[in-house]
Amino acid sequence: MESANQGLLADAMTDVPVDNAARGAAPEGLTLAEEEELRAELAKVEEEIGTLRQVLAAKERHCGELKRKLGLTPLDGLKQNLSKSWHDVQVSNAYVKTSEKLGEWNDKVTQSDLYLSASSTLEDWNEKLTQSEAYKKTQETLSQAGQKTSAALSNVGSVISRKLGDMRNSATFKSFEDRVGTIKSRVVGSRENSTDGLHSPSGAGDKPPQDNAPF
Repeated sequence: MESANQGLLADAMTDVPVDNAARGAAPEGLTLAEEEELRAELAKVEEEIGTLRQVLAAKERHCGELKRKLGLTPLDGLKQNLSKSWHDVQVSNAYVKTSEKLGEWNDKVTQSDLYLSASSTLEDWNEKLTQSEAYKKTQETLSQAGQKTSAALSNVGSVISRKLGDMRNSATFKSFEDRVGTIKSRVVGSRENSTDGLHSPSGAGDKPPQDNAPF
């Protein structure tokens, strides 16, 4: 809508007549005829721009209606535009040339004497470090510490298992188990006796008959 308004405004401005007296003198190096010709061409170009803006605004409205009918959200349009922009960048001449230049620089750097010398020096330092007495002693110390830690943990587990076995075999633990078993037996026995009392029919046979004879 704003683009359409700008086009209409441009059209309205081009239709306003301009007085030759109000224009002032022609620019330096131009005759009045050349100035008139340039101004006519400018008016024509501005008119074409206004027309193109109106056409573009109509196309944008139509595009928005089509997207709405297809259920496309602005986020989908943004993703599509970003993907297209990135593709355009990748296939552009500047990107291709930059990639080629970076590849050439990488080859030159990795094949340069300075790079090869630095790599060789680092390899020598690494070899000297791994073969040094300090490095070997450090490795041995760490290995011994790991072994001692594993042995200590194993000993702790063995001690705990042995203590638990001794506790189960102690007289106090056995006495406690016997008490728990006795209590359990009593509870189970009392439940069985109460159940037998509820279902026993002995009370009906032993009850003496009532004497209903009249005096």
